[in-house]
Amino acid sequence: MSLPKINPTKTAAWQALSRQFEVQKDLALQDLFLQEPSRMEQFSAQTEGFYLDYSKNLITAETKEILVRLAQEVRLKDAIDAQFSGAIINETEQRAVGHTALRNFGALPEEVAVALERIKSFTGQVISGQWKGYSGKPITHVVNVGIGGSDLGPDMVCEALGYYQNHLKLRFVSNVDGDHVMHQLKDLPRDQTLFVIVSKTFTTQETLTNAQTIRQWFLEEAPESGIAQHFAAVSTNLEAVAAFGIDSDQVFPMWDWVGGRFSLWSAVGLSIALSVGYDHFESLLKGAQDMDQHFAKTPFEDNLPVLMALISVWYNNFYHAESECVVPYSQYLNKFVAYLQQGIMESNGKYVDRNGEEVDYQTGTIVWGSTGTNAQHAFFQLIHQGTKLIPTDFIAFKECLYGQQDHQNKLLANCIAQTQALMSGTKGQAIERPYRVFAGNKPTNTLLIDKLTPERLGGLIALYEHKLFVQGVIWNIFSYDQWGVELGKKLAVNVLNTIESSDDSSKLKFDKAQEFDASTAELLRRIKQ
Repeated sequence: MSLPKINPTKTAAWQALSRQFEVQKDLALQDLFLQEPSRMEQFSAQTEGFYLDYSKNLITAETKEILVRLAQEVRLKDAIDAQFSGAIINETEQRAVGHTALRNFGALPEEVAVALERIKSFTGQVISGQWKGYSGKPITHVVNVGIGGSDLGPDMVCEALGYYQNHLKLRFVSNVDGDHVMHQLKDLPRDQTLFVIVSKTFTTQETLTNAQTIRQWFLEEAPESGIAQHFAAVSTNLEAVAAFGIDSDQVFPMWDWVGGRFSLWSAVGLSIALSVGYDHFESLLKGAQDMDQHFAKTPFEDNLPVLMALISVWYNNFYHAESECVVPYSQYLNKFVAYLQQGIMESNGKYVDRNGEEVDYQTGTIVWGSTGTNAQHAFFQLIHQGTKLIPTDFIAFKECLYGQQDHQNKLLANCIAQTQALMSGTKGQAIERPYRVFAGNKPTNTLLIDKLTPERLGGLIALYEHKLFVQGVIWNIFSYDQWGVELGKKLAVNVLNTIESSDDSSKLKFDKAQEFDASTAELLRRIKQ
């Protein structure tokens, strides 16, 4: 069962949306609320712990009905069923897309269940102090070494769940920037630090360079036999891991049917389980599973990921809004937007459709943002009074974690007030000076979540995973490959060989055989001077 291959612009719904846009493009949100007393009931949806208010969007009941028809015409339900059934929907790499299977506790694949038990056992030993370093002392620090999905997901979740963190101190090394690596290492106790190397192939240039540098640093004081006590790996390349010196008992599996940017639910999340304990890690997975069930079983009209995806398509393809902003009102979610950037832009930044043809419509959205209230004092000016339409997602939690309700009330007040200000502007007010006028009519979604728990964080991440999948289905693109990142990697090998060669830099010039253009050749010449 493969994904449908339907050009959305050829559907009746797409044509109807084009007509609908012409009819309503000058609508004012304030007027819609005046005209529709039941607008909130019409344009809100919920599932356990999540309430979505999408009433402050430039849509009418008719717009919503046509958007849902679009989802039906591109056979979204068939696509959802294909993904959850384990079909080979990543067709360009001939792989299934199985990250939802990692958290399907009703029917866990045996290999996943075994991996989870191993994670539970290992992390339990480290956290309890049973696991000792080469000096006989327990582990106090953990360093995750990876890049892309092997870094962004675990890093984001560990920070987001900081309230639940145990005594272990987590650090993350991803960039091949040696200055950063050494900065992260300089005050670590070698005999009490565990390093988790995350690389499916154990050949990723950045990760392996960092891992070898860390290994050398470790062995400056530690015995080589200590590597087995201080290094773990998440990989499929057992031979390379063994050559590094990591004991096979500390190697955790990765699978081809799990893409990197969706892998935090697997053993890639080992650092998460170390940071907050296995029980909280499992709660994270179960929260994601709850959202999976909502996504798979709820009619499109009330389906949170589907609704958010359809609204995004509406703005991207008909209002030509190229970007969307995400603003979580929790400092714990400081890295959430960076995580979404990889998930959404690497998945849907495609110009070739599932038929192998170039598209003549926009795909992908540029995702950016930061935490509120910091964002209000940084870039909200652009959203309020700029010339670009920037739909914005507001994410807020009803309850705080430390009991500082006064702070939480102010946080929530700012969040809700911003959505009102973006919608209403200064309409109806007598403003003498034009630069003080706020046009309003700026669309927003508000996700109100009961509390930042591991369960709800899992659900939130899964919600955006499913949103990007729906967008990809509608745009008729393959969301689960990422061929666009490969070319730069290949060229970097040639560039690096040139930088490290002993050749006279004065002789370096445009070389067709090495695929160096004149600009690249000159930059290399200057580096080698």
